Amino acid sequence: MTTEPAPVPAPVPVPSPSADGTDPAVRPPAPRAYRHWIDGAWHQPALGHYPITDPATEALLGHAPEGSAAEIDTAVRAARAAQEAWADTDPRERARVLERTAEVLTAHGPALLPLLQAETGATVKVAREMQLPTAADRFRRYARGALEPDVLPLAPQPVGASALAPGGLIGAAAVRRPVGVVGCITSYNFPVVNLAGKVAPALAMGNAVVCKPAPQDPLSCLELGPLLREAGLPDGLFNVVTGSGPGPGEALVAHPDVDMISFTGSTSVGKQIAGNAGRDMKRTLMELGGKGAALVLDDAVGRARDAALGSVASTWTFHSGQICTAPTRVLVHDSLHDEFVTALARYASALTPGDPTNERTVLGPVISAAQRDRIEAYIAGARAQGATVLVGGERPAEPGTGFYVAPTLLTGVTPEMTVAREELFGPVVVVLPFADDDEAVRIANSTPYGLYDYVFSGDTGRAWWLAGRLRSGNVGINTVQRHPETPFGGCKESGVGRDGGSFGLHAYSELQSVVWPS
Repeated sequence: MTTEPAPVPAPVPVPSPSADGTDPAVRPPAPRAYRHWIDGAWHQPALGHYPITDPATEALLGHAPEGSAAEIDTAVRAARAAQEAWADTDPRERARVLERTAEVLTAHGPALLPLLQAETGATVKVAREMQLPTAADRFRRYARGALEPDVLPLAPQPVGASALAPGGLIGAAAVRRPVGVVGCITSYNFPVVNLAGKVAPALAMGNAVVCKPAPQDPLSCLELGPLLREAGLPDGLFNVVTGSGPGPGEALVAHPDVDMISFTGSTSVGKQIAGNAGRDMKRTLMELGGKGAALVLDDAVGRARDAALGSVASTWTFHSGQICTAPTRVLVHDSLHDEFVTALARYASALTPGDPTNERTVLGPVISAAQRDRIEAYIAGARAQGATVLVGGERPAEPGTGFYVAPTLLTGVTPEMTVAREELFGPVVVVLPFADDDEAVRIANSTPYGLYDYVFSGDTGRAWWLAGRLRSGNVGINTVQRHPETPFGGCKESGVGRDGGSFGLHAYSELQSVVWPS
C-alpha cells in the first residue's frame, strides 16, 4: 500500500486530425497496472490484476486491480470516517469543491481522453463531446445543487390536546439530510459520465461514496481519484474499487456500513442487487434496462418523419446502440410502414463500421467479444423465429480486429419475438407495424421495460395525449434529445427511483420531519 497519490498528467493540446481522419491525440498511453483508489491514495490490490483491452484493436490498454471484500471494507470504513465532517461542511465549500472538480476535469480532459476513448470503444466524437464534457457539466450542475434550499417549511397546524401531548399551534418543516455512505455501481457504456451523475449529487448532499465501476472499462474511473483530490475533496469521500467479477459489488451491497446503493446496469443484475439490499433495508436507486419504442404515427410526415428517421438511426450511430434509452423498437403505422422501412434500410446500408479514432467514423465496436456474440445470437434467434434481416446480420469483414456488429435492421417482427422484448444493447433495430393508436400502445407497453419511449407525430397535442398512455418513465415527442433537469428513471423492470436535476439531490437524501410547538 502507498499513501501518495499518483501524479496527474498536465493538460495537453489537441492536434488536428491527420489526412486520413485519424486523430493523433487519441492514442492510448502505454499500458500500466492500476491500483484501487481508497482514502485519497493508491492501494495495491491483494488479488493482483486483470487485463483491459481496446474493443477496436483488441490491444492491451492496462491492468485493472482485482478487488476483494477486504478492500471494499477498507474503502467503506474510510468513507464512513469522512462522511460526518463533510455533511457538516458549509454548503458553499461543498459547492466550491464540486465547481473546482469540473474545472480540473476540463483542464485534464485532453490527457484523459485517449484512455477513455480506447477502453470504451466510443468514437472520438462521442468521447470528446459527450463523455468528458458531460461529466464536467454534472459536477458543475451539482455545485449549484449544493446551494439549493434543503428545508421545506410547512404551514403551522392547530392540534387539539390528547393523551399524547398538550394541544396548540404546531409548526413543522421537512428537511433533506444526507443518506450517509453511498455505494455506486456503474455501467460500461459511459463510465465517467455515469459515475459523475451519481458522485456529484451524492457529494453535494453531504454523502461519501464508494464506487465499483463496470469491469470492462474502469481505468478512467480510477483516474478520477487524483482529480477530485486536486480539486480539494477531503480524503475518504471518493473511493474506487474495481474487479473482473461480481465479488466486489456483492461485498459493497452487503456491507453493513453502506446506507444506499445506486446502480446503473442490466435488469437481471439490478434484481439481484435490489433483493440483497432489501434484506438490510438499504435505500436503492436502480436505473436498469430499456427497450425503447418509437411510435411513428400516421400523421408523421415532413419534419416529424425526418425527426423519426434520424432518431431511430441514432441506435446505429450513437455508441453502436449501447444506450439503454435507444429507440430500438420502431412501431410504424401501416400507411407509412413500407416507405419508412425503405428509408431506414437505405440509411443503415450506407453505414460502415470503422476505426473509432477516425473523425469520420460514426459506428465503432461494441464493448467486448462476449457482447458481440450475444447480439449475434439474438439476430440468429430472430431469423429462426421468422424475422427478416433486411440489412446487416453478418459480422463485418472490416476492420480485421475488434468487436464489431454491422448495423442491422429486422422486419417481419412480431411483439412476441424475443428480439422485440429483450434489450440487445447493440446496433440492431426492429420494426413492427400497427393499425391504430390503441394497437401501438399495446405493443409499446407489452415488454417488461418502461424506461424511454418516443412519439413522432405532426400533432404534438395528440402525441402528448398518447404519451400519457405509455408506461414509461420518459417520453420524447419528435426528438431523442434530453432535458437535463427532468427526473430520469424507469417504470416496471426499468428501475426504481429518479435522479437528474434537483431530483438527483432528492435521490441522495433522506427526508426528516422536524416538529415543534409554536
